Amino acid sequence: MSALRVAVAGASGRMGRMLIESVRGSADLVLGGALDIPGSPALGQDASAFLGSPCGVAITSDLRAGLAGCDVLIDFTRPEGTLAHLAVCRELGVRAVIGTTGFSEAQRAQIAEHAKAVGIVLAPNMSVGVNVVLKLLDLAARTLNEGYDIEVVEAHHRHKVDAPSGTALKMGEVLAQALGQELKDCAVYAREGITGERRAGSIGFATVRGGDIVGDHTVLFAGTGERVEIRHQATSRANFAQGALRAARFLAGRGPGLYGMDEVLGLR
Repeated sequence: MSALRVAVAGASGRMGRMLIESVRGSADLVLGGALDIPGSPALGQDASAFLGSPCGVAITSDLRAGLAGCDVLIDFTRPEGTLAHLAVCRELGVRAVIGTTGFSEAQRAQIAEHAKAVGIVLAPNMSVGVNVVLKLLDLAARTLNEGYDIEVVEAHHRHKVDAPSGTALKMGEVLAQALGQELKDCAVYAREGITGERRAGSIGFATVRGGDIVGDHTVLFAGTGERVEIRHQATSRANFAQGALRAARFLAGRGPGLYGMDEVLGLR
């Protein structure tokens, strides 16, 4: 079987470079395209020159040129950019792995519409470890469903633009569903001043932004006389990249549809 041709969006960014390095280090994937925004100083440069090993793929802002001949796009950029990329992917029949966060409900509906034409893996976190943690949270919430207060605490680098993180929100969705609730009905995103006692059944969120923190997520179940914490700490973006490559391989044999990392990893 020929190597899977992968395009990477945001090619000059921190995550884009990690994805390019991971694709270049893979035995069964090849870099077929590299995209960046108009005006980026990286346009025209060899996508893997930063590795000291040019690949012959130039970074471009021309979506059709960058996606031509590719099998799958991996995109960890911004919601508006991702949706523009997906429209061209749909036109060209290119599958997509989406790790972008911060989508609105309306934007998620657009993604679902595109997935009727091409296979898309959409996940707020591609880390294998995080997706195992989501399964653990489901079990913990179903078991610790009485007498325990739940708090989700997340920390990321100073450059992250959305809060809470997409991973924290996904954790909240899993917790709420396990408790028979909708997250929108039980989430508490801010506390200030005289807040009164904690509302029973609520799920609290706290956000930290600073430095170069790759990503920390802790879920606290606080009961009477004991606390249970389930934590995931990312120390490198490499784990997100490897998860994205697994998702790309998963899509190679799939038709149109919207898939999650639980399906990619066989956790469903």
